[in-house]
Amino acid sequence: MLETSADAGARSRVQREPKYWGLKRHLLELLRSMPPGSPIPTERSLAADFDVSRTTVRQALAELTVEGRLLRVQGKGTFAAEPKVAQRLQLSSYTEDMRAQGRQPSSRLLEASEEAADAELARWLGVRAGAKVLRLHRLRLADGEPMAIETTHLALGRFRGLRRYVSSGGSLYQVLRERFGVEMGHAEETIETALATPEEAELLGADIGLPMLLLSRHSFDTEGNPVEWVRSVYRGDRYKFVATLNRPIDD
Repeated sequence: MLETSADAGARSRVQREPKYWGLKRHLLELLRSMPPGSPIPTERSLAADFDVSRTTVRQALAELTVEGRLLRVQGKGTFAAEPKVAQRLQLSSYTEDMRAQGRQPSSRLLEASEEAADAELARWLGVRAGAKVLRLHRLRLADGEPMAIETTHLALGRFRGLRRYVSSGGSLYQVLRERFGVEMGHAEETIETALATPEEAELLGADIGLPMLLLSRHSFDTEGNPVEWVRSVYRGDRYKFVATLNRPIDD
């Protein structure tokens, strides 16, 4: 029987498929039937079962880990990961978002310091260059699991005494509302990707170079005054963002 060009093309694609890709597809099928926390076969057994090298196995496992399908625990093995935390893109606090998903939020204040605003930060916060700014560096957790590192800047002149209210790890937006009468109105937010630095990886319990979601938020109150400038680094393997999209209104 003569081989058609379509048959030849299909055979060529199969031949070009990397070995790790077939192993990865098998593991994805396996993970669909495994509850979170279940251990997966060892590198040695996977290499033997699929007749591939340990290097090929590690490549498949690495991609699944980056995608949040697997969780590697140093010295213990590799396990089926919990589903990613899905957060809606809206102007709400981390505390509110986690509670809405039935998870227990908490924060660890890593550093609270005062610094002079440079020209760019001064423009974001609506203050003069050189004005004192409060910088809050916090680790965000859900059910005790590190999820994000958040660095918030606020004008110190407007929020004097704020530092002592946030040291306990509560909701910043709640403090702003109850102590300073600030109601959040709107925000401009951008989302980018970045690789974890050694410091970020250590704080988040992740591998150095793991893809992260980098969020920058510029928030305003209901009167249009700037309130905060925030830079947040979220674990790309544990987090995803969800948005509701509407068609623009025609003029």
